[in-house]
Amino acid sequence: MPSTILGEHALTLPVGTTAQRPTPTAGMIRLNSTTGTPEWYDSIAEAWKSFVPFTVEYLVVAGGGGGGLHSGGGGGAGGVLYSNNFTTLSKGTSYTITVGGGGAGSGGPYTVVGGGGSDGGGSSIGGLVAAVGGGGGASGGNGVAGRSGGSGGGGGRSIAAGAGTTGQGFAGGFPGTGGNPSYPGGGGGGAGAVGGAGNTGAGGDGGVGLAFSITGASAFYGGGGGGNLQDTTDSVGPQGAGGNGGGGNGRNANTKPNGTSNTGGGGGGNNYNHSAGGGDGGSGIVIIRYQGAAQSTGGTITSVSGSTVHTFTSSGTFTA
Repeated sequence: MPSTILGEHALTLPVGTTAQRPTPTAGMIRLNSTTGTPEWYDSIAEAWKSFVPFTVEYLVVAGGGGGGLHSGGGGGAGGVLYSNNFTTLSKGTSYTITVGGGGAGSGGPYTVVGGGGSDGGGSSIGGLVAAVGGGGGASGGNGVAGRSGGSGGGGGRSIAAGAGTTGQGFAGGFPGTGGNPSYPGGGGGGAGAVGGAGNTGAGGDGGVGLAFSITGASAFYGGGGGGNLQDTTDSVGPQGAGGNGGGGNGRNANTKPNGTSNTGGGGGGNNYNHSAGGGDGGSGIVIIRYQGAAQSTGGTITSVSGSTVHTFTSSGTFTA
């Protein structure tokens, strides 16, 4: 339909579907009948953009850091970002969704340990929202410190913990000192609190995550991994508990104390004489919610109380 100027009262724009968009040039405007909104071509961004703001709620959680070994610190939780009034998305535009993987735990046994846990991967919505992966936990007996990240990895023995990222998470726990069998690992930082500082007789607890109801049910995300207490068994010495939000428990056993997938939880720390190594961090997640029936594509789509939810447990594309 061509444009029409009706005296001084109105301008009727050309109308067509998304599929009928013309070869674009700077200055083009039209009414998109697929989205029901007027749009214009941004020649700098090389994309069609809507004149009407598209308001969404989002939760972006990065992958958690891996746990350390040998007085192992817990891995830091992935960074957590949330908004319930985000208007930067444009109708009809596609955005790359990146879901960060969890960082690998420090390898075992002690004789092959080189470093601490690895950092988790970042999660993002296009170039607009980016959460930082959690920092890897310390391998205190090897002198490897906890790493900084969305939340910081826990320290080990008297080796420093990692820092968190402002607005996304907290620092890992700095362990207390003490002789064998204490040699504690600190808990990884969580999205809601600093990791616990290990002390004589106990590994540090992972920092607690944060709870959100964006999917329709409250759930915690971004718990830090628990720290290891060296030279005790799980049944004898208290290992650090993983933070609520997917953090792995500290361990002293030949099983990996992994963080929970799609929570951004940090991996738990483990002891040096077990081949399993430190726990792997949990992968992240990206969730987008808006009012009304489904009008966008991408991820797993569900309806909740008059809203539509798009959940990405792996990387993909969201078309607004």
